[in-house]
Amino acid sequence: METSRWDLPPRASTSTSEADAGHGSRLGPLTSKPKTYQGAGVSLATAESIVERLRTAAESTGARAFGGFAGLYPLDERRLLAASMDSVGSKLMLARRAGRLRWAGMDLAAHCINDVLCTGADPLFLLDYVAANHIDEAQVVELVEGAAAVCRAAGCMLIGGETAELPGIYQESELDFAGTCVGLVERNRVIDGSRCEAGDVVIGFRSSGLHTNGFSLVRSLVGDGDGDFDADLLLAPHTLYLEEIRQLQERADVRGLAHVTGGGLIGNLSRVVPDGLEARIDWDGWERPRVFGWLADQGVEEVELRRVFNLGIGMCAVVPEAPADAIVIGELA
Repeated sequence: METSRWDLPPRASTSTSEADAGHGSRLGPLTSKPKTYQGAGVSLATAESIVERLRTAAESTGARAFGGFAGLYPLDERRLLAASMDSVGSKLMLARRAGRLRWAGMDLAAHCINDVLCTGADPLFLLDYVAANHIDEAQVVELVEGAAAVCRAAGCMLIGGETAELPGIYQESELDFAGTCVGLVERNRVIDGSRCEAGDVVIGFRSSGLHTNGFSLVRSLVGDGDGDFDADLLLAPHTLYLEEIRQLQERADVRGLAHVTGGGLIGNLSRVVPDGLEARIDWDGWERPRVFGWLADQGVEEVELRRVFNLGIGMCAVVPEAPADAIVIGELA
């Protein structure tokens, strides 16, 4: 792995309240203007605001804990259904250019299943939705076969979906791929972060790279058109954490799980950590995949890397005591 991104002194542990998270940036931008997600057209603040504005409508239907990684529905007195919906997003545009649509299908299934895992649920089934200006049968097959491969690994049925041809809505040659995963959890095994306490440790599970977030910014760096780019570096499929989480549950009291998607480590841990607590992260506690050094080389500053990307940790767990071989990346205070 490339190690040039570490050619600076180590940083002290930081917390959610520190305003100087980007100080000590290792690599200066190659252009005078730093590259940001906002500059690429995506506002994380707007996304957070929308969740809050929709909360009242959702909770008026009887829903609770709106805004979690997966919603919970009481199936009976003993069990709850857990459901999550997501899409591959604009990563699909690069996947299509590179001929890696099967990987994008894997992204969708892994992303949705991981969200359901955050409640403590076992995945039951996945539904998918493909939409495009014009349906290319070979492309749809690649997407669905990729999703099916991950579903088989997770013991999750791919039970159906929808294919929509929508000229005038989607641009020529572009397509979208979304899905919903539903799982099942016993009420007494729900993981929701409510038992987290000060002094609990945060352990991390490694990501394969960028996973499926931040690609509007990545695409702005790669450029439009048909030019070549390093697909292996940028498009590595989203990691499925099913086995890692199950093994951890056998060895530790798992009090919270956070799938590190849009919003980075701090943004996603804050979704499960109770009010009055914060996650203090040791940003030097693990080695980052090479792709994050590439982003820094392109002018994405450290503060933006932390705010948008997973930085090599795709799933976090909060436990009172970490197993001996776990990657400890922080603690709650």
